[in-house]
Amino acid sequence: MIVTLTANPSLDRTITLERALRPGEVQSAASAREDAGGKGINVARVIAAAGVETIAVLPLAPDDPFDAALRSSGVTARRVPIHGHVRANLTITDPAGVTTKLNLPGATLDATDRAAVIDAVVAASAGARWLVLAGSLPPGAGAGFYVDVVAAVRAAHGAQAPLIAADTSGRALTEVVAHAAPDLIKPNDEELAALAGAELDGGDDLAGEMLRVARSLVPSRTRAALVTLGEHGAVLITADGAWHAAAPRIQVASTVGAGDSSLAGYLLAEVGGASPEDRLRRAVRYGAAAASLPGTQAPTPEDLPAGDVQVFRLA
Repeated sequence: MIVTLTANPSLDRTITLERALRPGEVQSAASAREDAGGKGINVARVIAAAGVETIAVLPLAPDDPFDAALRSSGVTARRVPIHGHVRANLTITDPAGVTTKLNLPGATLDATDRAAVIDAVVAASAGARWLVLAGSLPPGAGAGFYVDVVAAVRAAHGAQAPLIAADTSGRALTEVVAHAAPDLIKPNDEELAALAGAELDGGDDLAGEMLRVARSLVPSRTRAALVTLGEHGAVLITADGAWHAAAPRIQVASTVGAGDSSLAGYLLAEVGGASPEDRLRRAVRYGAAAASLPGTQAPTPEDLPAGDVQVFRLA
């Protein structure tokens, strides 16, 4: 089983334009959709669609309209009652796949809310293979919230505690890497550089540069890093080696949630006993599938692009 924590869920509203966005003007939209979102929920939706057991933990008020969208997603959820409602995020995409996002702050968590969320994660994690800490932190949570979650889970479950995957950014990622020793992190290239305090040179060998930067963190502070690179695929770095997978050619509809789907694909392959190369291959295929779908739809195994994904071992 794979458990996800979404501390800052969102109702994702996606508007598709017929032409490129023109700021300051009135435009007609071709379509619109709403999805229950937040990185951990996105991951759980993909995992559930593949038939693997998952539980999504999130703070959610009993009267929050978000719950209707969550129920329609088909994800098994463990709701932690709080005051305040889930934020709404707006995504605008044009026919060329250019994406503009407006993200609002989430509901504030107080000390009681934080403790209740941690307790819910500890309970849900019993017997799980992975715990995914995903997305930004809401107001009131504090930058070290994920560190507190990991400490509580490991204290409660000991040697049977799940593996920890962290898919966040900024101070939340810095704190969890510095103090919680996650088993996997999933940054993009800019997030990895910020985490390592490195400057990217912007050369042609992006995969090699990611390997160089990641080696300051892997395996000393995290056992592995899955670094998503958009149209350039992804890189996986572990203590035993590093690999680069090229992205398949697709028609991009929306890049929102593509990184979440990449992480889900990796985890699905890992729980199935796949090799590092095949985990990376599955991650890239799921990320490409998500980018080819409108909004934040969760790709199913039937949505994966046809053909193989080339994987190269990095020196």
